[in-house]
Order: sequence, then C-alpha cells, then structure tokens
Amino acid sequence: MKKILILNGPNLNLLGKRQPEIYGSQSFEDYFDSLEKKYENEDLQLYYFQSNHEGTLIDKLHEVGFLWDGIIFNAGGYTHTSIALADAVSAISTPVLEVHISNIYEREEFRHHSFLKNVCVESIVGKGLQGYEEALQFFIKN
Repeated sequence: MKKILILNGPNLNLLGKRQPEIYGSQSFEDYFDSLEKKYENEDLQLYYFQSNHEGTLIDKLHEVGFLWDGIIFNAGGYTHTSIALADAVSAISTPVLEVHISNIYEREEFRHHSFLKNVCVESIVGKGLQGYEEALQFFIKN
C-alpha cells in the first residue's frame, strides 16, 4: 500500500476564506475528504498535515521522508524564502512533488522564484486544488 502525505504550509489553513478569487472557496479539509472518498478503493493511504511554522514542516518532512512513498508539498510563501525547507527536501529519500494552487509565475515578481523546484521531482502550478489530484496521480503511476 502506498502512503502519500499532502503537506501544506502557511496560510493554507485559510483556504475557502482567504482570497477566494485566487484560491477558490473550498476548504482544504473538504477537498481532502473528497480525495479520500474518490481513492478509497485504491491501494493507497492518504494523509494530510498543515502547519504555519517552518520548523514543524521540516520536522514532518524528516518524520516521513525515509519511509513513505510520496509527499505532495505546497510550501505556500515559504516556497520563495526557505532554503531550510529545500535542504530538508534534499535530505530525504521520499520523492516530493511541489504544488501551488495559483500560478506563481504569473503573480508578483517575488513569487516567481521557488527554492523547492529544483529539489522536487515535479512542480504543478496554477491548476487550483485539482493540482493536488494531478500530483496524486503522479505517485499512483510511479
């Protein structure tokens, strides 16, 4: 059975409330519930974890990063600032796929750089919450 972690960073706990014109009106918990139902007959265990704290995200990467089959990671604003998160992804053996709900390359200039892009197996941007399912499909097929 494949074990996949969806790991969300800062402010993603506010999905459904925060800037719905950019991030949509569905909470991540509701979206995650729908993913679990859709894939309940797959040989798959899905887990979800969110934190607004960089060190907690690093701790979670270390915790699962040598045992699990995949990590879908939306580091939020830390994408553009955290060398420590990039180092944590580089340090683990579990493949990590970067996801962003909005297209970071079509937003403010400071969002165009991702410290994670080069240490992740793939990067999916600008597909809304559907990007998480696309990432999940990547891990199911690989």
